[in-house]
Amino acid sequence: MNLVIIKYNAGNIQSVLYALERIGLEAKVTDNVEQIRSADKVIFPGVGEASSAMRYLKERKLDEVIKNLAQPVLGICLGMQLMCRFSEENNVNCLHIFDEDVKLFKQVVKQQAGNIKIPQIGWNNIYDLKTDLFNAVPEDSYTYFVHSYYAALGAHTIATTNYIIPYSSALHKNNFYGVQFHPEKSADTGEQILRNFIERCN
Repeated sequence: MNLVIIKYNAGNIQSVLYALERIGLEAKVTDNVEQIRSADKVIFPGVGEASSAMRYLKERKLDEVIKNLAQPVLGICLGMQLMCRFSEENNVNCLHIFDEDVKLFKQVVKQQAGNIKIPQIGWNNIYDLKTDLFNAVPEDSYTYFVHSYYAALGAHTIATTNYIIPYSSALHKNNFYGVQFHPEKSADTGEQILRNFIERCN
């Protein structure tokens, strides 16, 4: 298995490497276009800020590379958000793989929910699970989240989480998958999801 993790201006790559090692997998961390294109599967993780991450991708033409990948791709946290159409985090156009927009929780809090802590940090459940990404993952399983922005529910939603409002905790379109939570920090559930991506998602 030629597994690649995209190297770009965002954190959390080391945690993903450790999680893959725990399930017996090795991955290459690279921003080399040819290595990314030739991979069997690609992971696009990230912790950081959307506009600076998009600027980094565009400067290295990785934005076009990612959009045109034909093999399975898994975006994690910021990686998933960057695969959406637009992010309110400094109002940036993203990769537009998914049609959903990424919005700030705080705006919803002011309108609807009173004094709820932002960002969401900690464990929350995922439900309405669809596709082989969630094979053998029970409904309402708990995964670990750290985020202030969320992708709205839409046609590509394959898992839902409720924090203030229901939102997309996972997305899928063609060969592209995205999860808002951190499977690398989500214990046995997260490891099963990573295994599913490697073994079942095409």
